[in-house]
Amino acid sequence: MRALTDSWQLGDVRVANRVLLAPLAGIGNWFVRLQARRYGAGLVFSEMVSSFGIVYGNRRTIREFLRIHADEHPVAMQLFGHDPEVMREAVARVAAAGADAIDLNMGCPVRKVCKSGAGAALLEDPDRAVALAKAAREGSGLPVTVKLRPGQRPGERSGVELARRLADEAGVDGIAFHPRHASRQHAGQPDYAMVAELVDSIDVPVMLSGGLRSDELVREAFERSGADAVMLARGSLGDPWRFERLLGRRVGEPGTEEITEELEWVIARCEEHLGVERAGRYLRKFYPWYARRMRLRAPLDQALVTAPTTVEARGALAEIGRRETLSAAA
Repeated sequence: MRALTDSWQLGDVRVANRVLLAPLAGIGNWFVRLQARRYGAGLVFSEMVSSFGIVYGNRRTIREFLRIHADEHPVAMQLFGHDPEVMREAVARVAAAGADAIDLNMGCPVRKVCKSGAGAALLEDPDRAVALAKAAREGSGLPVTVKLRPGQRPGERSGVELARRLADEAGVDGIAFHPRHASRQHAGQPDYAMVAELVDSIDVPVMLSGGLRSDELVREAFERSGADAVMLARGSLGDPWRFERLLGRRVGEPGTEEITEELEWVIARCEEHLGVERAGRYLRKFYPWYARRMRLRAPLDQALVTAPTTVEARGALAEIGRRETLSAAA
């Protein structure tokens, strides 16, 4: 019987367990990935990066997107695009930056991505999709995986057929499958039976993503689908401890002190990544995830969630810690 704690092979990369950090658009930078690795994720995926941006982007953009911390390996960098030759050059640069694997996004439903012929648009352009995957393998020399959805609209199965072609013709090393159609985005019940069918029909690992909002749902989906691994996305935001729980390294939820200490770590790493001023703006989407876990009440929750700078966020955390100490002593 498979277990989430079992190691497995992705191409020539040995992955220590079957609980992975999924690509998180606009979020999955190096310190978010490093955080997941600290709590036990076997493999971490970067946020979605444009192949054109890597080839033609400015130095700061490339430096931020391709930054890889020494302690986050193994790490896969996720790219999107529609031009095989641009993809070939982009993955070579990603390999040179130190990535362990390449992931190609062929399932993103965002309109501006699809309008360029990338993302989920490739579900209806399988020849181009296969050419992109071949270019990624040849250009990088790294294991290549592809993120797919079942199709653009309910009832379609173009993604399942494409997965088979990618494995047979392009020689990809794995498929990441989100069993909701692109038009549904993140709504509706994932079709785990379709994942099980895909697992039985291809000879490369299948990684399951989508709908994994709780520990119980992760375990159920892993068993029902027969997938080789699960990929935590939104279900891990503000809750890196989920990796530990699923791997049997932890029982129960973290307390307020542990959560505030972790958020302080996040703030420090973000300042290191973006500088103090940009970090203050960027982290505004992070604070609510942690505030919910601490079950804060007004005005403490508002002081943290609306903090315009990292200085004020740290002040709010200090006040939360002070009140927690007073409450414990009462």
